[in-house]
Amino acid sequence: MRKKASARRSRPSTVVVKTAPRDRRRALVLFDGHAEQAAIGRNGITAFKREGDGATPRAAMRLIGGYIRRDRVSLPPTRLPMRSVRRDMLWCDAPQHACYNHPVRAPFQAGHESMMREDGLYDICLVMDWNVSCRRRNAGSAIFFHLIRPGYEPTEGCVAISLTAMRRLIRNMHRRTIVKVV
Repeated sequence: MRKKASARRSRPSTVVVKTAPRDRRRALVLFDGHAEQAAIGRNGITAFKREGDGATPRAAMRLIGGYIRRDRVSLPPTRLPMRSVRRDMLWCDAPQHACYNHPVRAPFQAGHESMMREDGLYDICLVMDWNVSCRRRNAGSAIFFHLIRPGYEPTEGCVAISLTAMRRLIRNMHRRTIVKVV
């Protein structure tokens, strides 16, 4: 019995993100027999991701960890490492900076995104290993799995789902979960 539990715990899981029919800015997120609506990059999916192209990379990306606005949302139990968002947390998106595609702290002069957003998109924000572990200049930054805008508006290249869907999925996510965009 103990062997089964540890095997289940270490088993990698896969979340598949598949372009929705008739709208390249929308997707279906498939996980554990469920399908959830999602938004992806305003320019659809690309195999040749570039900084600022507005496309979601076609890739298999491992989840690294995530961020949560504990002052606004509660999180169900998850094995994914999560950090509480603070006002000084930023993400560098300046390709020529040494901290490109990594978290940084304010004050920070180079280009960046604030992790504490007023629009709620990053209230739960999971970091996918796109150009993080092995960085290439201009290959795209801040490719996150985060919450959706009203009306499922497209993202800048991330994958976005509803809060309800995120709470359902995050229960089974861990550092070996792969998000496969096809």
